[in-house]
Amino acid sequence: METPVQVIEKMIQDMLASDPAYFLVEIRVKPTNNVKLFLDGDQGVTIEKCISWNRALYKKIEEDNLFPNGDFSLEVSSPGVDEPLKMLRQYKKNLGRTVEVVLKDGIKVTGKMIEAGDEGITVEETKGKNKKKEVIQHQFQFDQIKSTTIQTVF
Repeated sequence: METPVQVIEKMIQDMLASDPAYFLVEIRVKPTNNVKLFLDGDQGVTIEKCISWNRALYKKIEEDNLFPNGDFSLEVSSPGVDEPLKMLRQYKKNLGRTVEVVLKDGIKVTGKMIEAGDEGITVEETKGKNKKKEVIQHQFQFDQIKSTTIQTVF
C-alpha cells in the first residue's frame, strides 16, 4: 500500500518528466490532508508554472480519489528563502550566493558558497574589515550539515 506522498510524488514526477528544467524538492502532507509541494527550477519557478502544476495535479488527485470525499487542499510553490536547501541541484543553482550553514554540532558559518559537489560544499567566510580583513574557506561534508539557508544581503 503506497502512502499519499508516494502516490503524489509519482504523479508530479510524471508531469515534470516533460520539463527537465524543473524538479521536485519536497512533499508534505499534514494530518488535515493539506498537501504542500515544493518545486524548483534551474532558473527559478514562475507563479504561472506553480498555478499550472497545481491545477493539473489537483485534477489528477481528485480523479484517482486519493483522499476520500475529495477532502484535501493543495499548495504548489517554490521553496522560499526561509526554506533550507535540500538537494545538490539547489546547492549548485545557488552558487555565489551568501548562505548560512548550521552544522550538526551547532556551529554556524555565514559566507559565500563557492563550490558544491557530490560530497559537500565550500563556503568563503569573510572576517574583519579593511586591513584586518581575512577570508577563510570552509569545506563541509553534507553529512556534517544540519541546514543551509540562503541569506538575503541588502
